Amino acid sequence: MLEVPVQPLARQSLQVQLENQPCTITIYQYAYGLFFDLTVNGALVIGGVIAQNLNRLVRSSYLGFTGDFVFFDTEGENDPIYTGLGSRYRLIYLTEAELPEE
Repeated sequence: MLEVPVQPLARQSLQVQLENQPCTITIYQYAYGLFFDLTVNGALVIGGVIAQNLNRLVRSSYLGFTGDFVFFDTEGENDPIYTGLGSRYRLIYLTEAELPEE
């Protein structure tokens, strides 16, 4: 597990290298939820996925991404909102070895 540092901003993009995958993560808040996009090497892997507490974001290995992401509520079981990013709501990268078999 690795925590990906995020800020309490309504929209943000960050770049991180995960298991030799150059990733761009974009997180953005709408009135009806927090959403997540992931590109690797400039190619969209997933886009517009709603972020929910402890619900995997990529979910499928056929998409070609090694590992997955979850948001974790450190104070309960709520879905994340941008004002708590980086403190209450943590973005966690799970390696392939940490994922259940499909």
